[in-house]
Amino acid sequence: MANSAAPSLSPSNSPAAPDAIILAAGKGKRMTGAAGGPDGQPLPKVLYPVAGKPMVWWVVKACQAAGVARCIIVIGYEGQQVRDALKGEAGCHFVEQTEQLGTGHATQMAAPLFENRPASDVFVLAGDGPLIREATLSQLLDVHRKSSAASTLATAILDDPTGYGRVIRESDGSLSAIIEHKDATAQQLACKEVNPSYYLFRSDELFSTLDKVRPNNSQGEYYLTDVPGMLKREGKTVKVVDAVPQEDVHSVNNPEQLALVDRLMRERLLRK
Repeated sequence: MANSAAPSLSPSNSPAAPDAIILAAGKGKRMTGAAGGPDGQPLPKVLYPVAGKPMVWWVVKACQAAGVARCIIVIGYEGQQVRDALKGEAGCHFVEQTEQLGTGHATQMAAPLFENRPASDVFVLAGDGPLIREATLSQLLDVHRKSSAASTLATAILDDPTGYGRVIRESDGSLSAIIEHKDATAQQLACKEVNPSYYLFRSDELFSTLDKVRPNNSQGEYYLTDVPGMLKREGKTVKVVDAVPQEDVHSVNNPEQLALVDRLMRERLLRK
């Protein structure tokens, strides 16, 4: 299933290197008008180019820079194209989501790759978020390990949070819930702290809780966003860190947004 061997893990006196599950199964239905594949057909969403590279490639590179051992790519629509695009990238493994039943279901497709292994730390990230930074992932991992958390989220504060899931906190600052935009009340929609899909879990806590998720929402889907709140209600430690710069949080759902993210990435590379 892997296209190359994973790099060796950290020394025995250090925590094992984290893994990452990268969700990359979507078709990108609203990308009409963006440059497609060589035959003119739509590309898998994560393969639309940003600064000359597929979006998912940037996510993999940020993970590798943060010390991730395995990048487990969840593929679906035209999955072979995603495999081909990442051919030769160290530590990439692929699992398939044949039905689009939500982010929780997509994440669960990776469960077999964690069987018969010690529990480990695992990022869950969106394959269409190319502006992700290694520094943000490293900060998330540091907070997660220092607090021995079951789950840690990196959030962002946006001037215009339209379309994003809202991070609802308790009065003490701890997580209460993540509410998807379509399921939020008017009061919850006023919250400007959002979930840009930067998650970190203990692998055993992640998969045991995913088994309990139910599609009780307006979309009828299995939401990954339910997992941190469920862990919190079970008395597990869940940390929330406002760590994602606003300029890194841009959805890519149409050609105009793709052009914006492409420009931002090129400007970042020029600054480097």
